[in-house]
Amino acid sequence: MKLEAIPGVPQDGDLEFVLATDKEFEEVVSISEGIYGGLDYLPSRYHSWVGEKDRMVVLAKKGGDVIALLSMFVVDGGQTALLEGLRVAPWERGRGVAGVLQRFCCQLVKHRYPSVKVMRLTRDDKLTPKELNKYRVIAKQGILLVRFNAPDLSARLSSLALTPGPSRPPPPILLTPDDVRDVFLERGGLLKDLLPNQTIIQDWQPFQALPDNHDLLLRKSLRWMADDVARPRVATLCTPPFPVPAGPLCFYLNIDVFGSGLRGAQEQLLSHLAAHAPSLPGDVRCQLFLPPNMWRPMADFCTSVLGMHLEKGYTDQYLLEADI
Repeated sequence: MKLEAIPGVPQDGDLEFVLATDKEFEEVVSISEGIYGGLDYLPSRYHSWVGEKDRMVVLAKKGGDVIALLSMFVVDGGQTALLEGLRVAPWERGRGVAGVLQRFCCQLVKHRYPSVKVMRLTRDDKLTPKELNKYRVIAKQGILLVRFNAPDLSARLSSLALTPGPSRPPPPILLTPDDVRDVFLERGGLLKDLLPNQTIIQDWQPFQALPDNHDLLLRKSLRWMADDVARPRVATLCTPPFPVPAGPLCFYLNIDVFGSGLRGAQEQLLSHLAAHAPSLPGDVRCQLFLPPNMWRPMADFCTSVLGMHLEKGYTDQYLLEADI
């Protein structure tokens, strides 16, 4: 479906903007080859994205061929548009295509969703100072990327003899949907020291801690855990594992950590791994997003105790915002 022109939006005369459909999947995968070091999430999400409520996946075409993609997802009760999935074909990079596509998408969002006030996105620390000047930095997390073989880790988890003791925290609590609403979305005051700027950053997607996001977050089939439902010190969210292009039978697992309780975070990590690793057949890349001061001790725990391989050093994840 060709999209309407938006008055006042600069457009390249050679570009055509269309809403993505299932039939462009192979072209999108082709222009995305090699992105994120083989950890690209888009192949696993593309088909669900094109039909998702309040999401627009816009393609830029030149001569009938897909050369760029950008998704805008309206959340926070219509207040925020999340910018995600930017892709530009290798032969078109550096020519301003991304800027033209982003300006078009922002105006399209405002045209269709007049209540949207801001655009938010997450990026890692490859940002240049010029790019950072475009946005307000809302929060910062550390990114810990580790690799493990799922069958080997399952055996290791079974052999870990973590006996109860006075210094061991209580067992983590797997939250129900009602718990999620109460702990994360209704009683935000309890989480003011846990969530970075009152934001649930889940697998690169930022959501304000609002009841309006409850159903949206439940659709993600996440494992929500906390050390306590009345006075939580640490909470975690884990995605269902999904395949990535890093190799045959390679899966990706994302775990977001909020709070300051290291031991509680370690216990919750063990619970998430025990829930997913036995069902996975091969290698897993696991990214943990966590408070920066928790990065080093958690990295040591993953490598020394769990036998995982550290894939890269400390990396920042920025939550960015701009008026729209």
